Amino acid sequence: MSNLAQKRILLGITGGIAAYKSIELIRLLTKAGAEVQVVLTEGAKAFVTEMTLQAISGKTVRSTLLDPNAEAGMGHIELAKWADLIVIAPASADFMARYTQGMANDLLSTLCIATESPVLLAPAMNQAMWRHPATQDNAKRLAERGVLSIGPADGAQACGDIGPGRMSEPSDIFHAIFAHFQNSPIKQDLAGQHWVITAGPTMEAIDPVRYISNHSSGKMGYALAASAVERGASVTLISGPVQITPPSGVMLVAVKSADEMLAACQQSMSTQADVFIGAAAVADFKMKTTTNQKMKKQSDKDEVTLTLVKNPDIIATLAQQKRAKVMVGFAAETQNVIEYAKSKLERKGLDIIIANDVSRSDIGFNQDENQVTVITKEKHWEPEKAAKSQLAKQLVNFIHEHSQSAD
Repeated sequence: MSNLAQKRILLGITGGIAAYKSIELIRLLTKAGAEVQVVLTEGAKAFVTEMTLQAISGKTVRSTLLDPNAEAGMGHIELAKWADLIVIAPASADFMARYTQGMANDLLSTLCIATESPVLLAPAMNQAMWRHPATQDNAKRLAERGVLSIGPADGAQACGDIGPGRMSEPSDIFHAIFAHFQNSPIKQDLAGQHWVITAGPTMEAIDPVRYISNHSSGKMGYALAASAVERGASVTLISGPVQITPPSGVMLVAVKSADEMLAACQQSMSTQADVFIGAAAVADFKMKTTTNQKMKKQSDKDEVTLTLVKNPDIIATLAQQKRAKVMVGFAAETQNVIEYAKSKLERKGLDIIIANDVSRSDIGFNQDENQVTVITKEKHWEPEKAAKSQLAKQLVNFIHEHSQSAD
């Protein structure tokens, strides 16, 4: 039997073109045996009809704050107590702002304030709106309060823009809901902590068409983020371009260049974080000068010279600024792995460094498994080769124990 059987899901739909995707989400949930009660904002009614949603969910759609047909006319209290989980998909920038401020001026925002059940947001908006500092701050503050989230995804948007802001696909949201209800004895010993994790490659532009990058898939960083949030941490995941759906519950900040990644880290760690993990494969160099137009191939030349300059050293900068209580780095090497990792640990002022041999074809970049050596000033630890998802759990545990011993 599905772990969603007889679970009571309150699906809030806010105004946005992605509202039509919620119809498929309702279908997936009801097929799995869940009860779905839909709540619409006034803005959502411009994109989906109550009749359609009622036909799919089998329940009367609700949208009125003080509903005379509800129990004692107090619809928000009734629904707040009814729901096992509240899912807002799509969650607009406006709704996130009102929720952050604790406003209760419609049925959906009111019941989110009145409920004691978990709330899961699936943000959806224009890429510029998602990147705006106000929206990023709202998302961070909601995550710190324990509000779960999935996405947004990166890609083409209805307005013609390309970037982060697309609502996660209904199947991805469904799986996040399914995972939420899985009974797991995982301890929540990281509750109240803020972990900042970087992942994936950076892309350094040569011109509007070409760029310098590397083979990082982001799998290790994303696995670490999933493990930390699973144990109760508030996790900000700052990611270069990857083809991975963000783990449910993390605050995703999508970047491209090393400069963007450093700025995002500093903004996310404006107040000291508990743990920083630099799992991203940051490009060492960038173009000294980029062009606004595509560089044309010259038929009389067989060679081209690119002038590169050093990128900022993200983890060394953050360590020097004491942006986190525990600083963790990765050393992806092809030779003298342990020797180079030890040097990096000392040179950059880190507490822990995780070294792996990326010359091996069975681990590292683009592989599902990894094998590492964890190095601190006091000791070495070599966990066995394992799936990155399993290794991440061991690494998060090691980092947490190290931080406790350092206190």
